[in-house]
Amino acid sequence: MPAVHRRSTARVVGAGLLLAMPLALTACSSDKSSGDAVKVTAKDKSCDVAKKDWPAGKNSIKVTNKGNQVTELYVYAQGDRIVTERENIGPGTSATLNFEIKAGTYEVACKPGMKGDGIRQTVTVAGTPEQKPVDPRLATAVAHYRAFTTETVDMMMPLATEFVNAVKAGDVAKAKEWYPQSRLGWETIETVAESFGDLDPQMDAREADLEPGQEWTGWHRLEKTLWTTGTITDADKGYADRLMADLKTLQSKIGTAEITPTSIANGAKGLLDEVATGKITGEEEAFSHTDLWDFAGNVDGAKKAYELLKPYVAEKDAALAATLDGEFAKIQGLLAKYKQGQGYVSYDTVTEEQRKELSDSVNALGEPLSKLAGVVA
Repeated sequence: MPAVHRRSTARVVGAGLLLAMPLALTACSSDKSSGDAVKVTAKDKSCDVAKKDWPAGKNSIKVTNKGNQVTELYVYAQGDRIVTERENIGPGTSATLNFEIKAGTYEVACKPGMKGDGIRQTVTVAGTPEQKPVDPRLATAVAHYRAFTTETVDMMMPLATEFVNAVKAGDVAKAKEWYPQSRLGWETIETVAESFGDLDPQMDAREADLEPGQEWTGWHRLEKTLWTTGTITDADKGYADRLMADLKTLQSKIGTAEITPTSIANGAKGLLDEVATGKITGEEEAFSHTDLWDFAGNVDGAKKAYELLKPYVAEKDAALAATLDGEFAKIQGLLAKYKQGQGYVSYDTVTEEQRKELSDSVNALGEPLSKLAGVVA
C-alpha cells in the first residue's frame, strides 16, 4: 500500500483568514516553460494527465483545479518518494511546477481535500537528458544545500536525543521542554525529509490525518501524551525509541537525496505551503501549541534555499530577488514579535487578528516564491 502522507485541509480559524489563501499561495508561475507544460486537470473524483510519456530531464506541469475542494499534486517515484509537489491549489486556480526527473516509471497524484493517497495516474519517463553546462552558481547552490541538509540533521540529533531520553525517563516537564527544539531541524528541511517515502508519516503524522488502520507513531503521538494525559507509558517509551530509530535512518539517507536547482526552489515553496496548511491554522501542534517554532523552522529553511540560489536569481530576475528579500525580512520581523526566551509564545495566545496578519505575510511571500523554480529551471 502506498505510504500515507501527512496533509489535511486547512480549517477556518478566523473570519476570512483562509478564504484568500488558495489563490494567493498557488498563483501560476510566470516561467518560460509553462507553454510546454504537461496539463493536469484535477477534479474531486478524477485526475486527468494529458500526456503520460515524458522526456527525462527538465519538465513542467500545469495543474488546474476544476473541482470543488482544495487539492494537491504530487509526482511520486517508487516507494512514494516525492519528486515534486504543490499543495493548497484552490478551486478554479492553477499552478505550474518546474522540476527535473530521471528515466523510470512514476505516479502523478491529485489529492482532493489534501488527504490520503490521492487519485493516481502512471507516467513513463524515458531518454537521456540533454547535457548542458550547469551554471557554476547553481552547482554551488546544490553542493551547499546538500551540505546544509546533512548538517541540519546532524545538529538535530542531540536535541532529539534529549527529548527521547526525557520520555524514556518519564520526565514530562523535561520532555515538553525539548519537544519543540527536537523538531526545529526537521521543519527546516522538511521537504527533503519527505522525499524518503514512509519516514514522513512514521515520524510526523498528525492524529487528524490518520487513515483507517494506520498506526500512529512519531512526534505528534508523543505530543498528545505529554500535553493531555501527562503520564508516560511503556508504549510511549517504545514510540520514543522508534522515533530515534527513524531519525537515525534519516541521518543515514539524507546525503543521498536527489537535489537540483529546481528541487531547492520547489522545496522553498513547499516549506511555505507547510506554514499555510498547518502552522497558521494551529493544526500542526494541536496539543502543545508550539506551532510558531515550526513556522520559524519552515521560513528559515525556505530563506536558506532562496539565499543559496540568489546569486543566480539576482542576475536573471533582479526584481524578483528584491521582492523576495523584502518579503522574507517582513515575515521574519513579524515572527520576532512572538519570541519568548529561546523560543516562541504558545500559539493559543495568538489572537485571530494576529493570525490574519501572519496569514497575509505568508500570502505576500508565497506568490513571488512560486516563481523561483521557473527562473532556475
